Amino acid sequence: MADEPVGQGPIHLELRMGPKLTRPVPPEVTDALLSAQITTTAGERSGFQMAFDLTKRGAIIDRLLPEGFFDPRTRVIVTAAVKGTPIVLLDGLIVRHEVGASNQPGQTTLTVTGEDLTLLMDLEERADRYPNLSPWQRVTRILAKYTDYGIDAHVVKEKILQPPNAQRRVDYQTGTDLQYVTDLAQANGYVFYLIPGPVAGVSTAYWGPEKRVGTAQHALTVNMDVNSTVDQLTFAYDGTAREEPQARWQDPTTRTSTLLAQPDISPLRPPLGKRATPALKRKTLSGTAKKDRAQAEAEALARAATTADAISGSGSLDVNRHGYILQPRQLVGVRGAGVTYDGEYYVKSVTHHLRPGSFLQNFTLTREGLIARSDTVRP
Repeated sequence: MADEPVGQGPIHLELRMGPKLTRPVPPEVTDALLSAQITTTAGERSGFQMAFDLTKRGAIIDRLLPEGFFDPRTRVIVTAAVKGTPIVLLDGLIVRHEVGASNQPGQTTLTVTGEDLTLLMDLEERADRYPNLSPWQRVTRILAKYTDYGIDAHVVKEKILQPPNAQRRVDYQTGTDLQYVTDLAQANGYVFYLIPGPVAGVSTAYWGPEKRVGTAQHALTVNMDVNSTVDQLTFAYDGTAREEPQARWQDPTTRTSTLLAQPDISPLRPPLGKRATPALKRKTLSGTAKKDRAQAEAEALARAATTADAISGSGSLDVNRHGYILQPRQLVGVRGAGVTYDGEYYVKSVTHHLRPGSFLQNFTLTREGLIARSDTVRP
């Protein structure tokens, strides 16, 4: 659906709200919507903020607000329909709302702020034990508790398998489900996030490596006169970002300590640049010596992978000018930035800015090396 060209066609927003099951909001709410901002980032919870006009006395201020229509934990789904093809941008919960009353005409507003449905996993602290369950099995069991909200789980087995053995170790959870699942993801170089859609009321909880393979999105084009599709694009090379992890493991039988070899991160981060950036920093990982060897190796791999992206890019675009809605957590090509920075990148985050007649996006891109691996990108 993201491949549907926008061109100069209309973009319609659908706003659905409800306690758990949602339905389209009354026309008075749609008419009062001034703006919506939705931020989506790989490995983090998505957030949103919407502003409504309360200048004219109407259903929102007289009835809906007092009745709790905008109360915290109300579910909100935002869908953008491009030429009739819907793309779900958000499935989340209201966290707070604010009313700003003003003597100035047109300045009285209701501002609603919220986060995606992973907030449900962060509301209650639990203590649980998981004997004989490897990390991906624990995550699968936890996510099964949230199917009432239409959340399906997509869990990928860890790259370095850690077979459980209850005779030697039982893993415990303390804290919220979200904290535990996120910690397990980071320990394996994975990410955890929610993907809304493909239809309203359905979403996927993804636990696995960043998706850096497959067909890239249509290229972001800069510095090419009338063919440019991006208003601004800035790149940076941070030489201190990449780290070389140092991890030791102690054999419980012989008490011999071994420095683990440097991990190959390509299974987690397939290279996107031709010239890899060197690691200027060394990081000694603590606590690995007493763990199982597989756990220690997984932590070293995770550290090397998550610090590999020394190259970053940021910019903004007008969706109508670009022709497509840029999707986060996927690959995209860049052209017009020169030999050093052209090529494919991973879209780390996207912030959608929606107003009547306007759909702008701010974005950040990352990769681990310079110079494109291919002479062409998807136009």
